[in-house]
Amino acid sequence: MPPNRNGQVRIIGGQQRGRKLSFPAIDGLRPSGDRMRETLFNWLQPLMTGARCLDLFAGSGALGFEALSRGAAQADLLEKHPKVCAALRHNAQLLDLQQAHIHCIDTLQWLQQAEGTFDVVFIDPPFCEKLYYQQSMELLQSRSLLAPGARIYVESAADQAIRWPHNWQLLREKKAGQVMCRLFGL
Repeated sequence: MPPNRNGQVRIIGGQQRGRKLSFPAIDGLRPSGDRMRETLFNWLQPLMTGARCLDLFAGSGALGFEALSRGAAQADLLEKHPKVCAALRHNAQLLDLQQAHIHCIDTLQWLQQAEGTFDVVFIDPPFCEKLYYQQSMELLQSRSLLAPGARIYVESAADQAIRWPHNWQLLREKKAGQVMCRLFGL
């Protein structure tokens, strides 16, 4: 994708189904594909209604906005790139999603000061940011930010080793091309 062009992602289910969202073309911004999102939300559907969601590396907003479209009560979307944050805010307004809370901040910094608990957490940083996986998981755990029975989705490069906290149970795992998706539960 040329650097000055915008990308698009489509909401694939729920009240906003079919709506297209634009996002700036930024290095490392890689939205989860439609097939992977469909699989993920099939896994999560029984838990979505009323869920409090946290999208740690929001990027295009595909995961957080999809969760809201499918009945989540709230989604906090974290993104440190100002242009991407502006696009997230624009898309939340376009979709009239007042329950989308956009935070333009580094994820690790936000996690260190976060309060409350989340039912569903998405961990999908740029694949080049390998340290973010461990640090995010450790902060979620040490700061007690996961609600009882929470689900944690981790998307990584297929060849990347991921170590997760001992009390996280691997519920589902799927490989699609160069991408590995895992769903954990408490």
